[in-house]
Amino acid sequence: MSVARPSKLSRSITHFVLIVLAIVVLLPYAWLLVASLKSREDFFSGMFFPPGDGFLGISWESLTLSNYTALMEMGFGRAAINSVFYASTSAVFATFICAATGYVLAKSKFRGRAFMTLVVLGSLIVPPTLLIAPSYELLFHLGLLDSVWGLLLPTFAPAFGVFLFRQAVQQSVPDELIEAARIDGCSEAGIFMVIVLPLIRPMIGAFLLITFLGMWNNFISPQIVLQTSSKQPLSVAISQLRGVYRTDYGLLMAATVVSVAPVAVLFLVLQKQFISGLTSGAVKG
Repeated sequence: MSVARPSKLSRSITHFVLIVLAIVVLLPYAWLLVASLKSREDFFSGMFFPPGDGFLGISWESLTLSNYTALMEMGFGRAAINSVFYASTSAVFATFICAATGYVLAKSKFRGRAFMTLVVLGSLIVPPTLLIAPSYELLFHLGLLDSVWGLLLPTFAPAFGVFLFRQAVQQSVPDELIEAARIDGCSEAGIFMVIVLPLIRPMIGAFLLITFLGMWNNFISPQIVLQTSSKQPLSVAISQLRGVYRTDYGLLMAATVVSVAPVAVLFLVLQKQFISGLTSGAVKG
């Protein structure tokens, strides 16, 4: 049976709507970029570009990179490196640990598996804010306060990731394939690395991005665990730019651009895996 193709008019309408939506989505980012190039004196001079006698009535000479230069002089490079390290380490370790744990819960038969699954599901119900006080006390007794590992270790095995990979393994990895590998003498570690991980690659890409974003935007935990200013991530450093009596909004916008750019690049790299991972369980086949 032939499928009717959409008419030229319907395609044009669809493209027009998509273009309008793209402009609506991208306009705040364009404003953010332009605002980061304004000086303190010109920030409120115009809604978008500073007015002047230049082309299109814009004062192009008023746009400057001084805000970015000031950020580097204030040590924002160190905060950006900290954020990249925290987010990357957390994403890689959490993805590997959650994938391994999800595989065990999905395909290994052992006493207490149902109970462990219930524990994981029960952990999803607990609000993260309720765990701040007990986590702080545990880190204090372990001597991990004001340390990088005190910030990273609690992020390595989230219950959400374990359950997510358990479902992904159940849907994407056939039992017959695992049994055949065991008959051929492949170890459990080999099955996981060679067979399971390639089959759940879309979910790996999606969870990598989700975990990276979560740690990159983490604002509360670094302020609780870390007391040394040189160890603080970019999210905390940006909040410290707000003054009590006056705020340099151009500098604040430049810091926001520095914070948004790496995440945007990462999403462009992993967008196919992210979309495939989110829709991997939508169609059964």
